[in-house]
Amino acid sequence: MKATQADINWLGDVSVFEVNRLNAYSDHRYYHTMEEAQASGTMKMRYDLNGTWKFNYAVRPDCRPELFYTADFSSEGWDDIEVPGHIQLQGYGQIQYVNTQYPWDGLNELRPPALPQDKNAVGSYIRTFHLPSGWQNSPVYISFQGVESAFYVWLNGQFVGYGEDSFTPSDFDLTPFLQDGENKLAVEVYQRSTGSWLEDQDFWRFSGIFRDVYLYTVPAAHIRDVRVVTDLDKSYTNGTLNLDLKLEGKASAGARVEAELRDAEGTTVKTFGSKVSDDLVNISEEIGKVHLWSAEIPYLYRLYIRVYNAAGELLEVVPQAVGFRKFEMIDKVMHINGKRIVFKGVNRHEFNPRRGRAITKEDMLWDVRTIKQNNMNAVRTSHYPNQSLWYELCDEYGLYVIDEMNLETHGSWQKLGAVEPSWVIPGDRPEWHDIVMDRAVSMVERDKNHPSILIWSCGNESHGGEVIYKVSQYFKSYDPTRLVHYEGVFHDRRFNETSDMESRMYAKPADIEEFLNADPEKPYISCEYMHAMGNSIGGMHKYTELEDKYPMYQGGFIWDYIDQSIYKKDRYGKEFLAYGGDFGDRPSDYSFCGNGIVHADRKVTAKMQEVKFLYQNIKLFPDREGVKIVNSNLFADTSALELVYSLEREGHEVLRGTLEVNVPAQSEKVVKLPLGTASLAGGEYAVNTAFVLKVATLWADKGDEVAYGQYIFTQDQVDSNAAAGDDPNLKNEIQVVEGDVNIGVRVGHTHVLFSKAFGTLVSLKLSGLETIAQPPAPLFWRATTDNDKGTAMGFELGAWYAASLLPRCVEWKAEQKPDQYRIEFTYKLNISSDVQVKVAYTVRADGSVHVHNAYRGTAGLPNLPIHALSFKTSPEFGNVEWLAMGPEENYADRAFGARLGIHGSKVADTVAPYLVPQESGNRTGVRWAKLTDDAGRGFKIEASAAPVELNVSPYTAFELENAQHAYELPPVHYTVVTVAGKQMGVGGDDSWGAPVHPEYRISSDGELEFEFVIRSL
Repeated sequence: MKATQADINWLGDVSVFEVNRLNAYSDHRYYHTMEEAQASGTMKMRYDLNGTWKFNYAVRPDCRPELFYTADFSSEGWDDIEVPGHIQLQGYGQIQYVNTQYPWDGLNELRPPALPQDKNAVGSYIRTFHLPSGWQNSPVYISFQGVESAFYVWLNGQFVGYGEDSFTPSDFDLTPFLQDGENKLAVEVYQRSTGSWLEDQDFWRFSGIFRDVYLYTVPAAHIRDVRVVTDLDKSYTNGTLNLDLKLEGKASAGARVEAELRDAEGTTVKTFGSKVSDDLVNISEEIGKVHLWSAEIPYLYRLYIRVYNAAGELLEVVPQAVGFRKFEMIDKVMHINGKRIVFKGVNRHEFNPRRGRAITKEDMLWDVRTIKQNNMNAVRTSHYPNQSLWYELCDEYGLYVIDEMNLETHGSWQKLGAVEPSWVIPGDRPEWHDIVMDRAVSMVERDKNHPSILIWSCGNESHGGEVIYKVSQYFKSYDPTRLVHYEGVFHDRRFNETSDMESRMYAKPADIEEFLNADPEKPYISCEYMHAMGNSIGGMHKYTELEDKYPMYQGGFIWDYIDQSIYKKDRYGKEFLAYGGDFGDRPSDYSFCGNGIVHADRKVTAKMQEVKFLYQNIKLFPDREGVKIVNSNLFADTSALELVYSLEREGHEVLRGTLEVNVPAQSEKVVKLPLGTASLAGGEYAVNTAFVLKVATLWADKGDEVAYGQYIFTQDQVDSNAAAGDDPNLKNEIQVVEGDVNIGVRVGHTHVLFSKAFGTLVSLKLSGLETIAQPPAPLFWRATTDNDKGTAMGFELGAWYAASLLPRCVEWKAEQKPDQYRIEFTYKLNISSDVQVKVAYTVRADGSVHVHNAYRGTAGLPNLPIHALSFKTSPEFGNVEWLAMGPEENYADRAFGARLGIHGSKVADTVAPYLVPQESGNRTGVRWAKLTDDAGRGFKIEASAAPVELNVSPYTAFELENAQHAYELPPVHYTVVTVAGKQMGVGGDDSWGAPVHPEYRISSDGELEFEFVIRSL
């Protein structure tokens, strides 16, 4: 659309989404000389307008300074604002988080495309500039890389243009409006527009100029658009390069375009060209044998496209990365370069806890390295096109990308979880066709040259219908080298061909298998799975196990990469990471913004341990003799890796070595290891094997681990006395003092006191150190995780909360023998008169205290969250070291990535910084743990019959349960020790109703028991 005057009514007119905007084009760079192009540095034909702008904020349109763009309007007294940046994160307006509901729900009674006029904030920006030297007689354009959600532009008092679509560029021609000297640029940004109905993503609702803004000029003859399409022959060996160029400017008769292809080492592979007869140039060239691009081996060529005039003068050079790869469907299975692909993916929002979606290059570099380091090979840009730099990094570092257009209308068809598409958009509504299609075209035209992008996505959670179907048809017709994704066909099968693959969200493993066993017509991917909210990712193995079982199961994308939480200060001025509702935002979806495997401050969560292991392309299966290596890579052998092996006895290393082992892709090999297991002393051993990098890469340092496998075995003891765990040289007389209320037991330096009144152990002094600050009590409740809340655990299992608060000792009995004193306490619980718990303490002659916990349940009770015994000790015991599965927290359904070893931590650090305090810090497979003060004094807990689970925390389950933020937790007064026979898994199929898988639940109707020992260090 063309216009010379701005009209505020465009905001609510679905037919107007751009005015005077230039056509979308590729995101290439261009330079004057080959030297500049090879350096690929700052473009001299670009002028950065990022930085400080003058700013005025208005809560609604009728409060804005309407004529602020005029030449004589003074912005004196206006505030300063940083560009790029969100208005709401710089002190203006309402910071708000909502998920599926529209942000005005319950505040305004609206149906699309109507807008909330009373709550449509307006940001007025002013920036002055002088043209760089040498630009005065050249065309000048402006590019806004991202503005949310609609904006008007004026230059020197004259209307330039209007744009919507927050996540793709809007360019305008400034040439007719420029003047000598100072130029005044004015931009008016509205938070709400018709585009807001299409941008109902699960994120914070911001507005403003949040991506780069720059001016640019072009040479006399300029390549406006580049399209590079590569192809491979049937053997995936020889490549073809097709080059389509759109030129503009004054390329005189006899002008020529020349293209030089160089390999990664800078050697020229081929030079080819064409004369310029009009503004369209098409060149197709056979390249011959080529190196292939893949996420495993992201080999990039460099193409230099040069424009010469008739006199042979170089006018422009365009450097373009080129990757030769072929992505296709073969026999209903997706293939990359002829090999079946499995996406080990993650959904990624652009986010920074201080800058919101206005992320930096440093953020992106950290992200791409972290993703690669943890064996992920794919990213879905949820749910909008990202900054261009992100795709360049994916090309360079090696990640497969689903590029998703900026479309989500979740709140128009799903209400309170129910599918109710009575007023869904875009649906089949023709009036929404153009605005939606424009978003598709803008994405494709900008991003089309990135080899990392394998799939175009029609958006997210916008139900179905004809409009989205037509988008998919556009993708397929314009770009047959890629496939098309859209999950919403699941809800609307009328246009099933919209998506080339079946893509569902949060389907259970059994549901996926049901689909795959029904002879489907399409392969399957989980575009979102493993909802990583809080303490989650349990049961992920049930999905990754499908990869080898079903060829048509081709992986999935975890939801999601990073927590969307924002720094805020509490009432005492201390910063914390805040979530929805913390800013007074209503409506809000509260902590649902915290689903990341990375915390918002870019610290990796404990959940990543499981992700890295289960996403390994190379799998190691050691045993007592050696290791079986299965290289599931499609293209990369193991020549860049070194095999490191070690043998540990009860956590202590016995031997270590390295080997050079080259296992080709898609093959396996068994390697013998010189472990000497035939002559080992008795004890528990772990064979550890790992592949580490021989040299540093772009994404990791030398020695970083890529793959890992462990095998645990027990060598029989020769001396049977040693197996008992008691030192035969430390036998002391057991002295018992039975009082009216208490029973004291003394053995050497161990002093124990049992209370008849309280029915428990009340004091345990080991070499003078008191270990019991508050007595042990049976525990059946864990602080609910986000997933627990989603399954209404408080409602369904809440009786165990009360049972844990109020156990009643109904009986005690004691027995003394020459070498031990045993006392047993029997408890009744208020949950049922038929439930019985017995806790027995046995003080032995070596000074150790053996604890046995036995539970006897009954039918009809809800499952147990945990079967444990918990007590408080002094906070001075603030260090914990354990021989257990680790090093990060792990649970019954999230321990595949954990390894047996000696791991240590500060007790304060065992509490994971999830947005909402919840159960965290558990370890499975605990053989022993030492709790010590800073002087090294303390005590030891040992598993006696079988490994136990252990949580050592500054807080009780009840303190965590009743805090909504970390700052609500009390000052630390204790170290809380919780020894468990079992704790239920954490789950992760979703966070709104998916239960923990049956094998990781704890039935309450049987008998359970566990044992452990407390002894002096």
